[in-house]
Amino acid sequence: MSEMITVQRHDEIATITLNRPDRLNALVPGMGAEYVAALQSADSDPAVRGILVTGSGRGFCSGADTGILQESPDALDSFVTGVADLPTQAFHLGTPVATAINGPCAGVGFVMAVCADARFVHTDATLTTSFARLGLVAEYGIAWVLPRIVGLAVATDLLLTGRTITGREAESLGLAICAEDPLSAARTWLESIVQHSSPTSVAEMKQQLLAAWTQDLDTAAEDSLRRMKASFRRPDLAEALVSRGEKRQPRFADYGRTPQ
Repeated sequence: MSEMITVQRHDEIATITLNRPDRLNALVPGMGAEYVAALQSADSDPAVRGILVTGSGRGFCSGADTGILQESPDALDSFVTGVADLPTQAFHLGTPVATAINGPCAGVGFVMAVCADARFVHTDATLTTSFARLGLVAEYGIAWVLPRIVGLAVATDLLLTGRTITGREAESLGLAICAEDPLSAARTWLESIVQHSSPTSVAEMKQQLLAAWTQDLDTAAEDSLRRMKASFRRPDLAEALVSRGEKRQPRFADYGRTPQ
């Protein structure tokens, strides 16, 4: 892995950093694939229980590097095809993913910031979809994801106008949680999950939340019943009850975060 994506582990949390600070961490060819590989590697590591994503320097990610946008249509085709699953990858992992939006994010950077289990943003950070102002479209499935987070009216506004919002407005819209130190806030959220939640339960519920976006109520209820019965047969429930009686943190097993 090059220095464009760095990974550091502290205790049970892996921090993945987009690392082109001189270009506000704009994406170039190969960078997206490295980011996906870093996510997948952290997710498959049994020692990692939480993944934190942020940007180096004063920005999160300003989108695709402007040099890429000036390439031929065929070159652009190749670039976007190469990172097609990059933004939504976090939803498919068993490990919880939080983004710390420390500064400007735009375009595909906006999509990467939003496509996480939790989003924490600096008060003065700026966010924009930017696509409409570049003559582009809602990329990488964001037209599907964004309305499910902030509602159709707000998503329509942000996509069609391409206007820039601050971290404070992002919080008021329900897009992210505002914090003076988003990195610390994201870490605190992940640490709470690490300390109190079963990794298997987390992985199961991430699958349920994703599936429920396209399920009707009856299907979701039937799926949850199947998963409930499976959870009764794992030792996590007994460990949770014993740990409460002993007034200690639970010691949940990790079953590979691959729900059955």
